[in-house]
Amino acid sequence: MTDLATRTALPPSESSRPALLWAVSDVLTIARRNLMAIVRIPVALVFTFIQPIMFVLLFRYVFGGVVHVPGNSYVNYLIPGILTQATIFGSVNTAIGLSEDLQKGLIERFRALPMARMAVLAGRTVADTARNVVVLILITGVGFAVGFRPTGSVWTYLQACLVMLLFAYCLSWGFAFVGLAAPNSEAAQAIAFPIIFPLTFASAVFVPVASMPGWLQPFANNQPISQATFAVRGLMLGQAHGASTWISVAWSIGIVAVLAPLAVARYRRAA
Repeated sequence: MTDLATRTALPPSESSRPALLWAVSDVLTIARRNLMAIVRIPVALVFTFIQPIMFVLLFRYVFGGVVHVPGNSYVNYLIPGILTQATIFGSVNTAIGLSEDLQKGLIERFRALPMARMAVLAGRTVADTARNVVVLILITGVGFAVGFRPTGSVWTYLQACLVMLLFAYCLSWGFAFVGLAAPNSEAAQAIAFPIIFPLTFASAVFVPVASMPGWLQPFANNQPISQATFAVRGLMLGQAHGASTWISVAWSIGIVAVLAPLAVARYRRAA
């Protein structure tokens, strides 16, 4: 944080830098700080990287033999869903991290520094997105090791990754609100997972929606996580997936349009 704390002591050529460039610098500084914290905390490393691998191995080798996907292998069905799930679960870290910073008084210290007000929230969400990029690369490699063979093009695979990252990034703003509203990180986690678990498991992430009870299928088909999964799976496998890509993008824009202002307002009150 040295560059933030000593800004007022910079020479005129530096101190006259446009405000937008300072804001970008502040966001990147906070993002780097958050990424360094992940590397230095073993529990965070396990949650970020080991847990998705465990999901891949569990569903591929324990449940894969009993789940039948018409016209496709289960591993090709599974990996796009796991990738979507892993990035969404990664956004929960936004709530936990912000709650910890608030509990430790770090956010008040940040406010005392000559830095952009947006840097704390934006830096956290940018760091979580960067972590998700690493998760995507890691799970893709593990997926190939267990038999995943995407049949789409490289371009559509990259499109699928962008859809996932956009959705998770927008969702992280909602969890930013949760983290700032919770009294501590344990409470933030306790609030976040009951929200995300039902949406993830009552979706197309792990099994075809057609295998679910009839009363659950309309919800599972149309909820945002399923739409993101349909888009990712269709793009990666080169299969028709209707308007799911655009629906997922629309959900992402709607989520951030509603929840980002709530997170910002809560940040102003909390800090």
